[in-house]
Order: sequence, then structure tokens, then C-alpha cells
Amino acid sequence: MAVALAVDGVTAVQLAWSRNRPTIAAHARVDLPAGTFAPGVAAPNVVDAKAVTDALGEVLGRLPRRPSRVALVVPDSAAKVSLVRFDKVPSRTADLEQLIRWQMRKAAPFRLEDAQIAYSPGAALEGGGREFVIALMRRDVVEEYERVCMAAGAHPGLIDLASFNMINVALAAANGAAASDWLLVHVAVGYSTLAIIRGGELIFFRTRPSDGDGNLPDLVHQTAMYYQDRLGGGGFGRALLAGEPQLEASCGGSGAVRRALEERLDTGLESIATVMRAPVKDTTGADAALLDALAAPVGLLVRDRLVAGS
Repeated sequence: MAVALAVDGVTAVQLAWSRNRPTIAAHARVDLPAGTFAPGVAAPNVVDAKAVTDALGEVLGRLPRRPSRVALVVPDSAAKVSLVRFDKVPSRTADLEQLIRWQMRKAAPFRLEDAQIAYSPGAALEGGGREFVIALMRRDVVEEYERVCMAAGAHPGLIDLASFNMINVALAAANGAAASDWLLVHVAVGYSTLAIIRGGELIFFRTRPSDGDGNLPDLVHQTAMYYQDRLGGGGFGRALLAGEPQLEASCGGSGAVRRALEERLDTGLESIATVMRAPVKDTTGADAALLDALAAPVGLLVRDRLVAGS
């Protein structure tokens, strides 16, 4: 059972498993009133705790089996994500954590003493080094998310970011491996995230506030140039689009921004909803817009069972 909390609403999904294949057994969604939730790295995220708690409670109550524990997906904009390289990785976990804290002290947008830090190994480097994917959230912000969940009657056993788990569901569709580099373009209310994956490892991650979506093609173009110039990129084998309903809504449904993105990338964009259909069976008849909203919470639920090492 997983719940995704976003500016525009709360979405929940329950999976069932058969022969190691997940099936969407149930889902529910409740819209959030404008102004009740404002994710960010440096300020409180939950503006109206009662409204968010009520929406969470309503979503959980619509499911056929109300859970007492949930995995929670939160917006990328609630955290600071960095990719940090170490030429030599300490063998002791305590030493590695101390090195990570020292490195992140320079990049954190708030006092590191106030931070919750999570990290995972990324791409291996020549000479035995390794890159690490590091996420920082203010501890009081994490506690905000915990409080609204518990007030709705569910303990949040795991909190993770939306784009990380869209990557997970895409890796699950590729059985954890891909023959070429690929790009995720995630459009959400208030922000956009671009991520590049190589050999199943995250090598680029950038979240930017939305200024309308007119600047998104430029941001994608800049990312593609950085990929070629600094990451040794030879071209994306595929490009995935998450948040297509939000992109269309912001542009009046014209499809012009999507076409501009494809022109900048010189490749077509695949919908995350379409990609998710490969590893995940749906028996509920969810349409593409709903599957798009379910991608991140589904990715969180399948990551350990279908994606080795994610």
C-alpha cells in the first residue's frame, strides 16, 4: 500500500502479487484545495494540516482494505538531491556517513544538524571510486509528513521522492537493465525534474521550480547539452514523460510543449503510464491519466521485488 501526496491531490494504490507479478488491486484519489500543501526544502510543507489529513483519511477509507501502515511518496521539491563522487569509499559505514555529512555541509540549504539524510550507492567510477545519490530533507518537514499520516490513522513506514520511484517502475519494465542511456522528464504542479539513467544507475538529477512550462523545452535542451558535453553521452535510447496530464493542462491541451521537447531531444517521448503496463497488471480499468498518477507509488512498492539494487 502506498500513498502519493502532491500539491493537487492525494493518490493511493494497493497491489496484489501473483507469481511475482504485481497487479493494481485498488486505487483512490482525492483532490486537495489550493494552498493547503506547499512542498519546499526550506519552509514548512503542510500549510493546512487538517485539510491534508482529511484528504488522506478519505483516500484510505475508499480502499477495500484500510491499511495501518503506508509507504509515502512526496514531491521532489521537498528535498535537496545531490550526486557526489568519492575517489575512495571508506570501508566502515560510520566513516562513510561522516564523509557524506562533511561533503553535504557545503551544499545544504539549511543547517545540516536539522537534516534527515538518506543515501544510496550510484555509478561505479574508474579506480575503485563511486558516486552516491544523497537526499536531504529538513527533519521537521519529515515530521510534518509523519504527523498527517498518523493523524489519518496510518503509520508511514517509508518516505521517498516521486521521481526516484518513477525511475524504479521504468527499471522494472526493463527488468532492471537498459541497453542505452535514457531520460526521465517529470512535470508536476510547482516543479519539473529531469533525470538521466545509465546502466540502471542515476547519473543526473535536477529539480527546478515551474515558471509556467514555457521554459521546460529550454531546460531539457540544456540538460541534453550537459549530457553530451560533461557525461559523455552518445544520445538517449529513450525518453519518458511523467506528468503528461499536468503538462497538457498547463498548455491548454495543445501538445505544443510535448512536440517542442521531442524536437529538442530528437526522439519521441513515451508516457510513463504506457511503460508501467509492462511490469504491472491493472484490473481496475484505470485510464492513462490515473496510471500516470499511480506510477510513483507503484514504483515505491515494486522497487525491492522487481528492481535489484535500486
